[in-house]
Amino acid sequence: MIDHITLRVRDLVQSKRFYDQVLKPLKMTVNFGSVEDGFWGFGDGKDPEFEISEGRFFISETEEGSCFVPVHVAFRAKNQATVRAFYEAALASGGTDNGAPGLRPDYGETYFAAFVLDPDGNNIEAVTFDA
Repeated sequence: MIDHITLRVRDLVQSKRFYDQVLKPLKMTVNFGSVEDGFWGFGDGKDPEFEISEGRFFISETEEGSCFVPVHVAFRAKNQATVRAFYEAALASGGTDNGAPGLRPDYGETYFAAFVLDPDGNNIEAVTFDA
């Protein structure tokens, strides 16, 4: 089981603004880090074992000149309405459509997801199996 993921971004401040809005429908907020620390951690605040560093999703600025490879990250959403809210928040925050909310029968009978590209081109998904 994965404990956390760190996503490298080119502009930490811009990406924090984007993810602040995109992760709200998923009930995830900043709970760790700062610009001075060079990263931000987002979580749902439900991890009692890590009260200080309970972020499960981190963004961290890449070093200038380092190789940057976009990645795909999928967040589990509560239901289809949450997937739609995630998608709308992402587009309103400067994300690019990469797959509108809908069923994806190729992935599974009840796989309902939306995909957006963040400011760095990372493919960010919200998915639910609540059909």
